[in-house]
Amino acid sequence: MDGLGGLNQTPNGVIVGLLQLSKADVTTSDDLRHSANRLASFVHDVKRGRPNVDIIVFPEYSLNGASKSLSAELQCSLDGPEIGVLRDACLKANVWACFSFMELNPGGNPFNSAILVSNEGQISLHYRKLHPWVPAEPWAPGDLGIPVCEGPKGCKIAVVICHDGMFPEVARESAYKGAELLIRIAGYSSSLRHQWHLTAQADAFCNLMYTASVCGSSASGPFGGMGQAIVVGFDGVPIRYGSDKENELVTAEIRPDLVREARRTWGAENNIYQLAHRGYVAVSGGVSDCPYTYMQDLVGGRYKLPWEDEVIVKGGASSDTPLPDVDENAALIIEATNENLPCTPNWSPLEAQCASAPREDKPLPVVSEATSYAEAGGNLPPAPTAPACSS
Repeated sequence: MDGLGGLNQTPNGVIVGLLQLSKADVTTSDDLRHSANRLASFVHDVKRGRPNVDIIVFPEYSLNGASKSLSAELQCSLDGPEIGVLRDACLKANVWACFSFMELNPGGNPFNSAILVSNEGQISLHYRKLHPWVPAEPWAPGDLGIPVCEGPKGCKIAVVICHDGMFPEVARESAYKGAELLIRIAGYSSSLRHQWHLTAQADAFCNLMYTASVCGSSASGPFGGMGQAIVVGFDGVPIRYGSDKENELVTAEIRPDLVREARRTWGAENNIYQLAHRGYVAVSGGVSDCPYTYMQDLVGGRYKLPWEDEVIVKGGASSDTPLPDVDENAALIIEATNENLPCTPNWSPLEAQCASAPREDKPLPVVSEATSYAEAGGNLPPAPTAPACSS
């Protein structure tokens, strides 16, 4: 139950509004300014029409459009005027919102980014898309990890973007860092409708968390986005569906308190706990080793598929966008050598264990942990530098 799409809100409920907004058409800096004002107007319109909505979620490409332009004048920065307009709208409307934007990157191609803005107009979360939709997207891969912040009524929230959701590791990382709600914003067309629903449900069930996902939608043209907003309960059962209607608002109530209860009390299918407590009936406390070769190899800089050399598409770009050079500052993995282990921000204990697990080819050094986003007090972090490795 979700109170008829949140029309009847319970005391512990958080009302999420997913807006299937059509993508902006942005080709000039004036277009970008008008687009920001358009999103601000929607913030006020939604809050007037549904005063109990706690958080409004806008789809990918809703601010900068989907031109994939690399022009600096069509990108945004956290302290720029466009983001300022959106923050002001949330403050005046007294509502949280999730926004997509293309972020200026002085060191390389733009980042495909998202922010969560609080009802006080503060940026509570800043995320950069980890997995650009290659070979079509030219965006630099994200370098901030997956931050989690505390949102309305204490709900712990992570945000991912489009193709990120096709990697189960992304959802697991979000939940591992405490997320009770995973927001996914996208620009997919109907070619991936089935996979969109499938991953929304699997990410929820496998991690005991809600997922709330929305694509942009357009009434004209075959590639305007499919809409198809979906909210899934922590048991993997969909709560609310959207259609392909342009600018449709899909609302649902979620209950973060029930996520906390399930994670604490479930025995059967408490999978995120059981991952590191295998067979705890037979073995006291369960086995907590890392038996997954791909995890060990990825952390150790040795990830290679059995068919790696046969993969045909290993680069590419849209017809009007030249392939970018790899920017060493945008890469998460740095200096993979026989002596040094590549470092990333926010190592989890499981990753550190995998990293230090002995392998037949060579021993691996232990990785130091970086301060997490939450431990930093929820303040907006700067672009992280890789922590030092010790052997």
